Amino acid sequence: MSTESAVRRYVVVRNDEEQYSIWPVGRALPPGWHDQGFSGPKDECLGHIRRVWTDLRPRTLRELAGS
Repeated sequence: MSTESAVRRYVVVRNDEEQYSIWPVGRALPPGWHDQGFSGPKDECLGHIRRVWTDLRPRTLRELAGS
């Protein structure tokens, strides 16, 4: 891992379909994505996403399936 990627910080974001991603801290979020209040190094953000995003189906598909 490079020194630059070790110190770069990200924020966990989620879209209206409840899909998660990370975004560099300080950059404007793309339309439709919302800050989830968790930030840190890339590995920590990805670990947080693994813990909270347990059903990878988009929200509308889950609603159609009734779960």
